[in-house]
Parts: sequence; structure tokens; C-alpha cells
Amino acid sequence: MTSHTSRSRKRIWLDDAHLPSAQAGAPTHVPQYSLAQVLATWGLAALPMAALAWVAAPWFAGQLEGPTALPRALIAALTLGLVWQFLVVAVLVRHEQGSLRWGVVRKALWLGAPRRPDGRRMGWAWLVLVPLLIAFAVEDMLPGLTVPAGRDMGVFLESAAGQSFLSGNWPWLALILTLGVFNTVLGEELLFRGLLLPRMNGTFGKWDWVANGVLFAVYHLHTPWVIPTAVLDAFILAYPSKRYRSAWMGIIVHSAQTVLISVLVLAVVLR
Repeated sequence: MTSHTSRSRKRIWLDDAHLPSAQAGAPTHVPQYSLAQVLATWGLAALPMAALAWVAAPWFAGQLEGPTALPRALIAALTLGLVWQFLVVAVLVRHEQGSLRWGVVRKALWLGAPRRPDGRRMGWAWLVLVPLLIAFAVEDMLPGLTVPAGRDMGVFLESAAGQSFLSGNWPWLALILTLGVFNTVLGEELLFRGLLLPRMNGTFGKWDWVANGVLFAVYHLHTPWVIPTAVLDAFILAYPSKRYRSAWMGIIVHSAQTVLISVLVLAVVLR
């Protein structure tokens, strides 16, 4: 009896404190994942990406010709992996909520405006994005581990071979833009900050955002050289999303990277 009452109170707290709002309509129940469920969801994202990057892409590159074979294979393979993450989120939310209507998805994935724990909106919280964007840019400039040959997008864009391949190549621009959108809006951020983070409190308590950030860093098995600095994303992406109950905090900050890469690629394509 006591255990059942405790679980019921915890469920009410999660509904009323995490995703409440009389103005927004009836609260959407967000279940809490066990440790096994958290790790299984992490595995659904991390393991396919690792397999695509280190097994599928090298094989595919062997079927292509030219000095840009591996970068092209990686772009194609990782795009598939990120689209897969979007499908995982869609299937899990559909199974959990019984619907993919926007009103349900918005609450289930913390896709509303920043809010206080009591449900009130915090319009000024968007200003927090400014220092977060600066912090994310600084993180990107920190020294990291050596990137293996053929796996650095920056080197690919700066190389003569890469620029020659992309010049006037609109289909590949479209593919790279698709990669970017699924990377920071519909893939990684939607899964880690939209799906996982709201469901980790039951297992990790007040440190759920730290666990989320660590899992996100280790998820980068497909690009392990970024793992040491990616741990900082617990503070830059996970904590703000948790603090304001809005996955948009992480999505917007992370998308700055996508915007920059998209502009650089467009400039090369237009040459």
C-alpha cells in the first residue's frame, strides 16, 4: 500500500510539475524510464551510428571512386542513422501516448516554450540562449583528439577535392542540409533532450541532466574524438533544457553548428 501510494504521488508530481499548465490544457503523462530503458534507448541511437560510421561507410566508400569517397559515404551513412533516430522517437512516443498529434507530441517531448516548474511561461528565458550559444562556440574551439583522415567535415570543405566535388552540386547540398536538420532538430536533440531527459528523473533524480549529458557524450562512438569536450554539453544543452522544461533550449543552441556548416557548404556549392 505504501509503495503504491508513493508511486502514485511521484506520477502526479511528474505530471503536475514537469509538464503542467492549466492554460495549455490537460497534462500529458510522461512515464519515467528504468535504467535498462534509458540504456536501451541510448543503444538504439548510439550503436547504429557507430556501425554506420565504422562498418557501413568504409564499405560503401570502397564502392565509390575519387578522393572524397569516404567523406561522401560518411555523409550518406550518418544521415540514415539520424533519420533512424527520428523514427525511434516517433515510434516510442506513439506507443507511449497512443497519438502523434502535435498537442500530444509537444508536451511529451518538451517542445513548448520555456516554463517554470509551476507551469508558467518564462518569455525572458530565451535570453539565456545568448550565453549558451557563446559557450557552445567556445566548446567547439577547444583542443580535442586527432581526427582520422577523411572524417573531418571541416577538412573536407577546405580541401581542393571537396570543393571541386561540391561546386554546383545541389543534390549533395540537399543531403548535407538533411543531415544537419536531423542532427540537431529531428534526431539527436529530439531523442536526448526531448525523449530521454524528461523520462530520466525517476532513475537519476536531480542529476538527470548530468546523466543525460554523459550519455550524450558517450553516444558519439561514431566520432569518439569529440567525447571529451562533448561532456560539457551537460551544462550547455541538457541543464537549460531541464531548467526551463523545454527541449528547444538544446535544439536551438545545437543548431547553431548546423547553420554555420550549411552556410559554408552553400558558399562552396555556389562557386
